[in-house]
Amino acid sequence: MSAYPILSVITFLPLAGAAVILLTGQRPARWIALVTTVATLGLSMPLYQAFDKSSGAMQFAESRPWIPAWSVVYGMGVDGISLPFIFLSVVLCVLCVAASWTAIQERPREFYSALLVAETAMIGLFAATNLFLFYVFWEIMIVPMFLLIGVWGGAARIFAAFKFLLFTLAGSLLMLVGLVGLLHTTGTLDFQALTTGTKLNPQLQAWLFIAFTAAFAVKVPMFPVHTWLPDAHTEAPTAGSVILAGILLKMGGYGLLRVALPILPDAVQLFLKPMLALSIIAIVYGAYVTLAQTDVKRLIAYSSISHMGFVTLGIFTLNRAGVEGAILQMINHGIITGALFLCVGMIYERTHTREIADYGGLSKAAPVYSTLLALFCLAAAGFPGLNAFVGEFLIIGGAFRTWAWLGALAVFGVLLGTTYLLWLYYRVVLGELNPGLRGLRLELNAREVITLAPLIFLVLLLGLYPESVLGYLRASVANLLEGR
Repeated sequence: MSAYPILSVITFLPLAGAAVILLTGQRPARWIALVTTVATLGLSMPLYQAFDKSSGAMQFAESRPWIPAWSVVYGMGVDGISLPFIFLSVVLCVLCVAASWTAIQERPREFYSALLVAETAMIGLFAATNLFLFYVFWEIMIVPMFLLIGVWGGAARIFAAFKFLLFTLAGSLLMLVGLVGLLHTTGTLDFQALTTGTKLNPQLQAWLFIAFTAAFAVKVPMFPVHTWLPDAHTEAPTAGSVILAGILLKMGGYGLLRVALPILPDAVQLFLKPMLALSIIAIVYGAYVTLAQTDVKRLIAYSSISHMGFVTLGIFTLNRAGVEGAILQMINHGIITGALFLCVGMIYERTHTREIADYGGLSKAAPVYSTLLALFCLAAAGFPGLNAFVGEFLIIGGAFRTWAWLGALAVFGVLLGTTYLLWLYYRVVLGELNPGLRGLRLELNAREVITLAPLIFLVLLLGLYPESVLGYLRASVANLLEGR
């Protein structure tokens, strides 16, 4: 228990920053956003320092009556599963502000306000200890993302924004149906009470699983409800792509861990084989489609479908290695794809093209950029010593324990992933410098290197010392699996 409501403070501080920005002029918006995100990161530090890794219970808990007629309380707390996602959220938001410093010239006040509202929604969702509050933050997140894509996106931003909105609202509507069904049946929406104090009818569990998983699958996104993602990523501004890939996709996986596995265990067993099959399809299909992409942002977007297929595969192995690997891989994916989208945005500011054919030979004109891009591509490919290796290793090990053919197909997916990432790097960086790039100043400046530096550090830290995340997970994952 914290001495003060630390979770509420870091959740609503960005919202307060957004309000201040809207009340001031355009010019100080960047600085207010930077100060707010850095302050949020700084104030979150006691969470990681004082967290008891040996306990799987909720810590830093807050609880206040909210809507007594529905037995809804304002409940906040973190365990070893949610804490790494909060850390990822606050770090990426600081970097999004830094990456947008010169890229966003049109209406920066509104842009940074939307970014800070998104930060509040992300932190609040991962800190919520009841399903009603979880749903509130889930819905809030839709608004700033719709604006970031639709206002500051590319040429087809309106189409991409509305496609994102329709897919996510359809999933959210089904989640609302499931939420009402749970409240009507159990009289509570508290995660702990639903996990330990209720035993739902298996038939009801099946219907609730369909309702909730439909919403979570859209966010992951799982095959075949993934089609909104490439369009959203391609048209979103750099910060929007980083938030989409780094955090938004993790909300779906986190929902499966927080709702489906502990509250609907019979339904999980019923739908286990279809979910594993869809995960494998996402891994292989996403990798094959990635190989055919000519737009670098679209390539990274399709690679996310394949990588998140590994996450859902790990979750539904229902063993410790697979689940821990899935959570670790969600953190890794947020770091790596966030870095890749930042790299793409930085070079796009100079070249104003995302077509892979327009690049080539960057190693000669931008050696620092080329070196950092190589590091992040190797990390995404699961190179030993970099952060994704351990996560993929745990997931594949968990898959082999479930069924050998699952592990074999997952290994094939890793090989395909290595292929498309090396192919991307070869076409963009190696060879002779593309004549269309001559005369352009392509190398990174100091601000951009500083922006990427925390992600470089995390790629190396989690690759060499994965215990820095796994240490937080173990007790909570053990509770999750034992509770089933």
